[in-house]
Amino acid sequence: MPPFPYTRRDFLANASAGVALAAFSLDSQAAEPLAETPPKLSLTSSFTTVHEPKPLPFNPAKLDGISEKLIRSHWENNYSGAVKALNTVKQRLAVALADADTPPFLYNDLKREHLTRTGSVVLHELYFHNLGGSGKVGETLQQALAEAFGSYEAWEKEFRRVGAGLGGGSGWVVLGYNLHTGLLENYWLADHLHSSAATLPILVLDMYEHAYQMDYGASATQYVDAFFRNVQWDVAAARLEKARKIQAI
Repeated sequence: MPPFPYTRRDFLANASAGVALAAFSLDSQAAEPLAETPPKLSLTSSFTTVHEPKPLPFNPAKLDGISEKLIRSHWENNYSGAVKALNTVKQRLAVALADADTPPFLYNDLKREHLTRTGSVVLHELYFHNLGGSGKVGETLQQALAEAFGSYEAWEKEFRRVGAGLGGGSGWVVLGYNLHTGLLENYWLADHLHSSAATLPILVLDMYEHAYQMDYGASATQYVDAFFRNVQWDVAAARLEKARKIQAI
């Protein structure tokens, strides 16, 4: 049996020896300040939540140019693997936090993994949810991109160029709305950890090789072509509308 199984029941059983878990409502405040060497530690849902893979929001057999085999492998191995890894890391964090002898540098190693796995889960979910469409951009978002980049074609040219530059390597291309600057921009992400500050993703493209190698080998540009044929632009438009409402608050 692995030391940190992924079910909530097993986690609570393993953690009970060193960690006391408390249930909090969604509107609860942060946990009470910890004593210097607490005999028990009450943890919020930040530690206790068990993440579950979200189902694909489209029929993977009906994508244009991206095979069902690739999508299912991507979902089952890469995305679901990241979800399981995130659960494991959070369970280890709970145990490490309860142990007063855990050195800070070791705890921060876990926090780095926490950041990595969270980024992978979130970006994969955004990526899958902006697939399954016709690839035809609506008038509202087309106008927003034209205002930001001079024309829709200019935006697409840059987005594609960033994707091509990541071919053969790893990373993400993100059309994002920056809440600080109010700008709609394309961003290059080398990995799951680093992204533009105060930016909400509007359209996400996975450029890790696992996203296209099975179908296109090393031809990343063909994969980007296929991606554009399957963009669910209604999802991207809804994300932009939500981002603008958040900025207006």
